[in-house]
Amino acid sequence: MNIRLRESEPKRILIVNRGEIASRVAKACRELGHTAVGIFTDNEMNAAHLEFCDEWIHMKGSTNAETYLNVEGLLKIIKDNNIDGVHPGYGFLSENGAFAKTLEKEGVAFIGPHAEAIRVMGDKATSKALARDAGVPVVPGTAEAVPTVEKALEVAQEIGYPVLLKAVAGGGGRGMRACLNDEEVKAQFEAVGREAVSAFGNGDLLVEKLIVNPHHIEVQIMADKNGNVFHFYERECSIQRRHQKIVEEAPSPFIGEDEELRKRICDTAVKLAKAVNYDSAGTVEFIMGEDKNFYFLEMNTRIQVEHPITEEITGADLIICMIQSAFGEDLQIPSQEWIKKTGHAIECRICAEDPITMLPAPGKVTGFETNFPQGVRFDHCLYRGLDVTPDFDPMVGKLVAKGLVRDVAIRKMRAALDGLYIEGLKNNIPLHKVIMDEEEFREGSYTTDYIKKVAPQERINTDVDFGSVYKKLAAAEARNMGM
Repeated sequence: MNIRLRESEPKRILIVNRGEIASRVAKACRELGHTAVGIFTDNEMNAAHLEFCDEWIHMKGSTNAETYLNVEGLLKIIKDNNIDGVHPGYGFLSENGAFAKTLEKEGVAFIGPHAEAIRVMGDKATSKALARDAGVPVVPGTAEAVPTVEKALEVAQEIGYPVLLKAVAGGGGRGMRACLNDEEVKAQFEAVGREAVSAFGNGDLLVEKLIVNPHHIEVQIMADKNGNVFHFYERECSIQRRHQKIVEEAPSPFIGEDEELRKRICDTAVKLAKAVNYDSAGTVEFIMGEDKNFYFLEMNTRIQVEHPITEEITGADLIICMIQSAFGEDLQIPSQEWIKKTGHAIECRICAEDPITMLPAPGKVTGFETNFPQGVRFDHCLYRGLDVTPDFDPMVGKLVAKGLVRDVAIRKMRAALDGLYIEGLKNNIPLHKVIMDEEEFREGSYTTDYIKKVAPQERINTDVDFGSVYKKLAAAEARNMGM
């Protein structure tokens, strides 16, 4: 890659994203002495991340296609503003290999992995084949798409039910359907294919063995351009709704004190990253059964939403490492042994959604106050007057609590949730409170069917605690008056 500037010189970095991750990237850029260049759209003229940027560029439009996915428009901004590097955050163009390749041709650093790694790991069939060749365990099933329902039935009968019909290009829980017998495969095959075409433009399907009572365990890795790959331990991401994470922990309570298993899964993630010559932040996702056997699921070739909990237990700044790697700089990590984990961290995704139905609930923030205990971090884009529209993702913040041990982290998180007040915007804070109090979560024995099995959303008290609300309003008024 032909990067224009020497590593000792400040860079101009365009942040092609919004919300809390744009603020997070801007802070990292400024810490390194680079210029953080932010984007704002027609429907986010007062976006919170602009406060942390050095320069601001208006991009006309309000939809994803008009703004953060508008490659032609972004390239013009890059050329007109002498941009040296682009950080895509997560979502949008963060896993778009063609965009990364285009930037490479322009001599602009894509702050993420190289385009070929994105391409290979972005296709479930290709990434699974690579994993198998690298000696990484994969879920029994097809390495390539099955062309017909007859072939799907043949594979299902061979590996045994239950099985999962899964879109080759899927993600975020879309294009996936569990089948318990031949009849369900016959009934679901075409429907899943249509869903995959609609969501991803590709209707090809894989057939995989369905792991019963699974845990979703992922490993954070970081690599430079000199072939060095490090892991930053694992995260447990098993509490999900519609296959999308809402609570994450590091380290995994299911792995617990089994350091041999922890080393094995983390070393496996590093092995896979090396097999694709990886060179940035990435997350290798595994599914782990009750017997603690684990299998490769996919690799996310970007920074993850839940990266703060890894930062909290390791002391690393993963965004800074990404920027250093993109410009060919030293990560300043002497060895894997140098990376230590301490304590336990939990993240609750704070979303503008109905806490019972867990569906998006756009609205306007009319009040926002926090009163957190020590050991709490809140990455967010909230401010009074914020309009949360249907145009973008409903997540407005990530509440992170750290403790010396898991019980302390849970206690701090529960107190932090009580101390987070968002007025005017329906949100999922009540759901998180129920989860933090619930026995199965506290025991750390939950699996990916937690929401369906335990149904914490059904335990939410819909009665308003006016006493608590009035206390928060009084405290906020006192602060506004300088008391």
